[in-house]
Amino acid sequence: MELYYTYYESPIGLIKIGGTDALITELSFIDNSEEMVYGEPGVSDSIHYCTEQLIEYFSGRRKSFHVPISQEGTDFQKKVWNELTEVEFGKTASYLDIAKRLGDPKCIRAAANANGKNKIAIIIPCHRIIGTDKSLTGYSGGMWRKKWLLQHEFRITNGIQTLF
Repeated sequence: MELYYTYYESPIGLIKIGGTDALITELSFIDNSEEMVYGEPGVSDSIHYCTEQLIEYFSGRRKSFHVPISQEGTDFQKKVWNELTEVEFGKTASYLDIAKRLGDPKCIRAAANANGKNKIAIIIPCHRIIGTDKSLTGYSGGMWRKKWLLQHEFRITNGIQTLF
């Protein structure tokens, strides 16, 4: 199985998109050139399709993604990531909400940990998870990106310019 990657310059910085011919396996933010992979990048059909959908998302024409994805993780992590995809565009949920959806409010820390292990940002919308008190909580892409993504979605959905 051959792996491909490309970079997309988004409104919130450089994004690395990685995957195979059929699946997206990574969507991550690149903050400095040391994080870039040098060599021969490639663009598979899945990466091309993903890039087109990201362009539509950032321009406000797309609210959900329809690209095949796959990432390694435990069964629990995969359940959490699946729950994240159920949080609608322009909406938020808390770690407690996710834990309750999984059937065990006590697994809140484990759900938060799994959220932080997500390697497919935006498509698996971990940026939509906030604190139970409605505060912004950590985001591996940086808090400024989380805030930007949430405001982008709220603006498109509700016409709200600033949320946080």
